[in-house]
Amino acid sequence: MTAASYPLSGGCTCRAVRFEMQSAPLYVHCCHCTWCQRESGAAFALNAMIESDRVRLLEGEVEVVDTPSHSGRGQKIARCPRCRIALWSNYAGAGDSVRFVRVGALDTPDALPPDIHIFTASKQRWVSLPAGANAVSEYYKASEHWPADSLDPRRALQKK
Repeated sequence: MTAASYPLSGGCTCRAVRFEMQSAPLYVHCCHCTWCQRESGAAFALNAMIESDRVRLLEGEVEVVDTPSHSGRGQKIARCPRCRIALWSNYAGAGDSVRFVRVGALDTPDALPPDIHIFTASKQRWVSLPAGANAVSEYYKASEHWPADSLDPRRALQKK
């Protein structure tokens, strides 16, 4: 694993869109729900939750696609208009103030391991979580899992 040093850069496969995370994320989710499995075409989705104003577009433009979500409230997925790679989402529940950056779109995805594994009740049975991993069967209360230095900015974002 690489130690995170900010900003972290990332982008799409065709390199038409480049972005950077200017600071550490609030929290990193590894989601094992069946919706994320279907959407990603993989066993889980790894998303770094970060304040939207801390994600800077360096090159290109994104196309925002409204997409259904398990909650029924939807999400807006920012994609490269050329290669269609998902770069981040804004979920209705978090609004436009928080982006869920796809960790796999970063140049150094190993710099952001998951802080929590969520919806493990539906994880693929062949996926083994590390011993001692922070994991919950469904969703969770941030107040019970997030570090204090991330809870304060989260509260401020919720007031917007």
